[in-house]
Amino acid sequence: MYRTMLDWLSRFLPKQPLTGAPAIRRQKTYSAMSGYAYQYFYEGQRVLKAGTEYVFDVSADRTTSFPLSIIVRNDAIAAWEKQHQRPLESNERYAVAKLALFRAFDETDTPKGLGQPILVYATQVEELLETLGVD
Repeated sequence: MYRTMLDWLSRFLPKQPLTGAPAIRRQKTYSAMSGYAYQYFYEGQRVLKAGTEYVFDVSADRTTSFPLSIIVRNDAIAAWEKQHQRPLESNERYAVAKLALFRAFDETDTPKGLGQPILVYATQVEELLETLGVD
């Protein structure tokens, strides 16, 4: 279950604070293919050992909300950068996270299915950025 004692202990350590959130939060809406209309706020990001965590505050009913993390893995970014021979800019990394959020909205039958962090792997980075024409 836990790879090392440090992984187990990290559950109890405080997380780094989020950075990069806009000064004024803007609620946005996404109408998912699942039939739900989600409202969300971007709360910010934090660097993890395995990648960067982008945190969104999500609501499907306008009364309750929950945090949803999109973790863009470092190895996924490195694979994309190696293949395209250029660094992936911070705004492009955020675009990957946001498109992964939309994909999760579309592919999850109900909001209850969005309880776990969403991990973004190398093949997904390539697919998501292709939809934007990023090369």
